[in-house]
Amino acid sequence: MLSGVSEDMVDAGARRARRLADKPWLETLARVGFAASGLIHLVLGWIAGRVALGGGGEADTSGAIATVREAPGGPVLLWACVVGFLALAVFQLLDGVFGGGEAGDRVKAAGKGILYAALGVISVRFATGGGSTGGEESSTDLTQRLMEVPGGRLLVGAVGIGVVAVGVYHVYKGLTKKFLEDLSATGGGTLGTGITLAGMVGYAAKGVALVVVGGLFGLAAWQADPDEAQGMDGALKTLAGQPFGTVLLLVVAVGLGLYGLYSFARARYARMD
Repeated sequence: MLSGVSEDMVDAGARRARRLADKPWLETLARVGFAASGLIHLVLGWIAGRVALGGGGEADTSGAIATVREAPGGPVLLWACVVGFLALAVFQLLDGVFGGGEAGDRVKAAGKGILYAALGVISVRFATGGGSTGGEESSTDLTQRLMEVPGGRLLVGAVGIGVVAVGVYHVYKGLTKKFLEDLSATGGGTLGTGITLAGMVGYAAKGVALVVVGGLFGLAAWQADPDEAQGMDGALKTLAGQPFGTVLLLVVAVGLGLYGLYSFARARYARMD
């Protein structure tokens, strides 16, 4: 009897969740989330370019969000990012839990939902006057905590492998134009060609940066040294220190900016079904 009641409650909750996901206003706000991602990646590309040319700045998500906050009209833009990220997180999580399609697609949607929720939380912290740009310290602290648990080095190594895998997939998705499957259209003509080019270069550049991040986590696990694990800022600065590093980092910076432009296009043309 209780089992039947519980199943009815779950079914009712699922129906309510599906109705919420079908609301036009939620889809509109979710598209704002893609635009917010575009803004953050544009700023991230700009900071990475400054670093390549010898300037300062934290070339990671927190640094980009902090830069948005300090810009003219920044607080308003940042609150728009908060709304967009959280709405996109809800949309993706609902799609992952209650949507149709294959199990792999649903897991991917849920994972994206968690990522956008995290971006929303970080944005809230900065919008309310808090936040920190110490992404490298956060990565080191996380690695230190992981290494203190049984099998910690293996866990850190697994994180590194996972991040590298995501980076490789980004490169693959860009070079094979698989990202076009996420779009319902591209606008056609010159606009469509521009969106395709931005997506190809943008995904590949972001993938390269993620591969470096994952590699640093792997190095930390190999050497049992948490200080080797660094976030995006540390990864890009490590890239800058390599032979031809300035050129490489400038290319990645342009790519991150193009990924931002692609995200603006995705806000308009993304498939939301």
